[in-house]
Amino acid sequence: MSTPIDIASLTLEQLTAFVEQTLGEKPYRARQLYKWVHQRGVTDFAQMTDLSKALRERLIATAELRHVVKDLEQRSSDGTIKYRFKTFDGKLLESVYMPSPDRKTLCVSTQVGCAMGCRFCATGTLGLLRNLSPSEIVAQVHAVNAEVRQNEGIASTLRPLTNLVFMGMGEPLHNFENVKTSLQILQSEEGPNFSHRHLTVSTVGLVPMIERFALETQAKLAISLNASNDETRSQIMPINKKWNIAALMDACRQFPVKQGRRVTFEYVLMEGVNDSDANAAELAALLQGVPAKVNLIQYNQNPGLGFLTTQDNRAEAFRKILERAEVTALIRQNRGRDIAAACGQLANVQPGAAP
Repeated sequence: MSTPIDIASLTLEQLTAFVEQTLGEKPYRARQLYKWVHQRGVTDFAQMTDLSKALRERLIATAELRHVVKDLEQRSSDGTIKYRFKTFDGKLLESVYMPSPDRKTLCVSTQVGCAMGCRFCATGTLGLLRNLSPSEIVAQVHAVNAEVRQNEGIASTLRPLTNLVFMGMGEPLHNFENVKTSLQILQSEEGPNFSHRHLTVSTVGLVPMIERFALETQAKLAISLNASNDETRSQIMPINKKWNIAALMDACRQFPVKQGRRVTFEYVLMEGVNDSDANAAELAALLQGVPAKVNLIQYNQNPGLGFLTTQDNRAEAFRKILERAEVTALIRQNRGRDIAAACGQLANVQPGAAP
């Protein structure tokens, strides 16, 4: 028997071709099917009540709807919720929901584990287990939308989430094709219909893929920079040995800034590593002429990795140096530290256990 096609990983155009060519149905059936999957988050063909029984039976025989199942939920004192999901083959991944008065943001994972090996990141200790498919990336959004509707009593809103950041487990540009497809699905009018202004994809600096990302998607870009010179960055981020800061900054200068696609630089402040006045001055010089903003993130400590958090007064002094150099910078609030849900802490660790 042929392998069932995962129709939750198809764009509307691809699904229409499948419905016409494989199922022999009219194109409007594809739109119906697509809306069931990507607006309502349905994961069972039997629930698609406006499709005929015969069509549902053919779908069951030829297709599948890969999704993720909630395996664990942890709630932070600051309102953050970390969800651990299980894939069809038993792999575990984490997503983080961060509500605030003006937005409801989900941090999405794109891989199980990560191959980049950043020395300060708990996810990097896992290595790369596998890429997530488009359906598994989008399924995190559908699952958390359903959770938010239920928990916050807003059943009338199909999509309560307002913002997505691809900053969870994995390097998104290392799984580019699947991430690109997931963005197309998430932005589609017949699907979740997110604006490109509310989608941000982060990378540690896969330089050749930044150009493709710029040309082939509409989402915003975030660069995980974390150092102001090559010596330090190569020590904490192995990717810098392949594409150094000069190459990375050249790619950022060529990134199109139209339609609000300003580049954001993420800079994790680690005590005694990259948080000195000299580091701030170097960073300011690097960013001259780049229409960008800097998110300063005080390091979220991971046991056993050997890095310490920059204290508040040092972080503010660092920010002020950037401000005096006319670089827009803010100290980003860390969310979910008490449940290991903050930046760099996602590693599928059981509550109370050491990584």
